[in-house]
Parts: sequence; structure tokens; C-alpha cells
Amino acid sequence: MNESDAMNESDPMNESQQYTPIFNPALAPHEAPPAPEEGSQIADRAEAGSYVFDADLILAVNVALATGRPLLLRGKPGTGKSSLAASVAHFMLRRFYSMTITSRTQARDLLWTLDDVARLSDATAGRAKALDRERYLEPGPLWWAFAPESAHRRGLPAGMLAEVGPAVDTNLGVPGAPDAVVLLDEIDKADPDVPNDLLEPLGWYQFRTERGEVVTAESAPLVVITTNEERELPKAFLRRCVTHRLPMPTTERLVEIATSRFGPDATLYLQIAQVLPTIGTAEEAAIDVSIAEYLDVVRAARRLKTRPGAPGWQNIVAATVASGRPDS
Repeated sequence: MNESDAMNESDPMNESQQYTPIFNPALAPHEAPPAPEEGSQIADRAEAGSYVFDADLILAVNVALATGRPLLLRGKPGTGKSSLAASVAHFMLRRFYSMTITSRTQARDLLWTLDDVARLSDATAGRAKALDRERYLEPGPLWWAFAPESAHRRGLPAGMLAEVGPAVDTNLGVPGAPDAVVLLDEIDKADPDVPNDLLEPLGWYQFRTERGEVVTAESAPLVVITTNEERELPKAFLRRCVTHRLPMPTTERLVEIATSRFGPDATLYLQIAQVLPTIGTAEEAAIDVSIAEYLDVVRAARRLKTRPGAPGWQNIVAATVASGRPDS
């Protein structure tokens, strides 16, 4: 294999690369982590550097970075949407912030929240400071991503900050990095008004604090938003996003992901993928389980030293794959 062939094999972008990338995991500024020792990875907690990108996904990330638009990842649960953002932050040496959206989440919660419990406690105790709402302000992930120094002081003047104390940075990525990645997970769980209320913060990358201070992003963060498409999103919101759909994984992709996560053992990975339920045509079949479920089956097989067809194998699948359980 010559040098050119080796580069093409290691870099998924070379399949169709016709642009100069801002983000390319194959050309990361540091070496990928070595394959972890058996048992060192726990459930969903894995090395961010083990994410497997394809050329289309890399292009979508680059378009989002080039345009300064949020990247909306669509697809069924378990296709790798939520873990993408942490991996991009890892490869680009950025700060990383994450928030899972629920039915109770309001757009303002992504900017800041107020500790109403602490304020009520102070008010009940007759403390005059309870009258100042801004004393109970906690910066949200977008505030930290836009302007970490402002978030650290909660947007308060020096005198009031001395009494309240600085906020604790919730960064899960590279400390002190100038740029950030934000994951807003499962936006379709939110009230329909939430995406529309985010149009200004995510369009202008600025917002007003409780005190009326305008916070403007020092540099545009990469905002990754995921949806399981359980609820239709507003068209105005969709128009302001770069959109990419993650399909259900094929057998080949699952083997590639398992190899990246656990190291070489292609025969086992293929055997497991081939006995899991599939959807689609025989020519374009996809595995009808989440990537996390597949990796749990692989992890169990490796650590318990068993394989498909061995006694108790079906019980292992039933315990780890939702579609294999009697009540699913």
C-alpha cells in the first residue's frame, strides 16, 4: 500500500472531498487515544475520540462551522446523534457544554436559570437580598459558550459578585479554550414555542441577561441540536439550521464502530451484527437496534467470553436489546 492509498483508507473525507475542511478528525492536532483496556469503558461513558465519522457527516459539521449555523441532527434514537458533539469538541480542542431538553425546558433555561428555592429560603428567613432576583442567577450552556467571563461573574457588577460568588463553569471539554461546542439534546421534547424562542440567540449569538446586559458571543460556537422527530419542528427554526439525518447503522458501520471502541476483533463484531434484527431490503438492510445496544452486546460477549450460538446467548441479547425483550 502506497502513501496515497494509506491516506485514503484512514480519511473518510477523501471519498468525496472537494473542499478545504475546517473540521477533519483524520487530521486532528493530537494522536487518537490508544484502544482502551478491556472493562475500562462504562456504559455510555467512552472516549470521545472513538466516534466514527463518514464523509457526509464531516461535510455537515463543516457546513455548520462555515456558516455559523446550528447543526440539527435528525434520526431515530441510538444512531449516534448525542455523542457527536462531544467528539467534535474533543478533536477541535474546544470547550463543551451539554443540556438535555425536557417537556419542562424553556428557551431561557439554555441562557440562564434562577435558583428559586434558594431565593424562597432567603425570603422566608427575612433576608433583604431576596429582593434582588439577579443574585440567584445561574448561567446556562449557551451563556457559558458565548461569553465564559461574563457567565463566570453571572453578569453582575463587582460589588454584588463579591457577595454572591462567581458561577462554576460547567465545561466538560478543554479548559480555557477560546471556542466551544454546545449540545442541545432532544429539542423535539420541548414545548413548540421553545425552538422559535431560540431564533434570536442562535441567529445573532447574543441575548439579554436578567439585568438587561447584552451578552454577545466572542466567537460563534458550534451548536449541535438533536431530534428524534417525535414532534415536528417549526419551519422558521429548520430554515436557520444546517440539517443532517443519521440513518440506522448497517452491519459494516457497526463493525467499524466496535473496532474503534474496543480494538480489532472483526469476526466477533460481524457475528453479533449478523444475528441482530434488521430493517429494510436485503440489499440495503440496516440493523434495527441502537448503536449503544449493539455495543452492550459486544461488551458483554467480550467480557463474559461468549459468542453467538453459545448457551444462554439469546438471554444476553434479550437483556441488552429492547426489541429482543418479551414486553417490547
